Amino acid sequence: MKIVIIDYGMGNIHSVAKSIQVCGVQPIITNKKNEINSADKIILPGVGAFDDAMVELKKLDLISVIQQQINGKKPFLGICLGMQLLLESSQEAKINQGLGILKGQVVKFSSRQDLKVPHMGWNDCKVVAKDCFLLSGISGQAQVYFCHSYYPEPADKSVIAATSSYGGEFSCVLHQDNVYGVQFHPEKSQAIGLKIIKNFVQLC
Repeated sequence: MKIVIIDYGMGNIHSVAKSIQVCGVQPIITNKKNEINSADKIILPGVGAFDDAMVELKKLDLISVIQQQINGKKPFLGICLGMQLLLESSQEAKINQGLGILKGQVVKFSSRQDLKVPHMGWNDCKVVAKDCFLLSGISGQAQVYFCHSYYPEPADKSVIAATSSYGGEFSCVLHQDNVYGVQFHPEKSQAIGLKIIKNFVQLC
């Protein structure tokens, strides 16, 4: 099995790679189109700003490649910023639109005085979709690790597979067909995160 982690200079690449290795697969870290096109599964990690990430993907001419692979029904996992990029737009972005794979936008947490932003640390992941293979074996109130100021707000609420709560409920796992996105960092979420990564590795 060939699992590709897209390296566009914005991701927690090596931690993600290590978690996949623990699952018995040696991933390929690359930004080469031919490697991405020949992958069985693709992971898009990401840490940083929405605009900067889209600029890097454009520089590498990877936007259409990613869209084509997703449209070809290849299993795809976006992590943190990598998941946010799957949506159409972000309140953080001044220039760039997202990949437009999922309808909706990325919004910022409220700046209420009692709510620290970014949202950092362990929080719940409440599974709301029973048919999402990525979350197989995950209990209803699992704890996962977050580090973000923005979160996805999909137009179609049926793609929300799990939620968390921080100043109100927000979506933290999205699933549509072959596309999965997690707002938290599974590679930093210990046993629960490793189970999620293993589920992705085992996807048919």
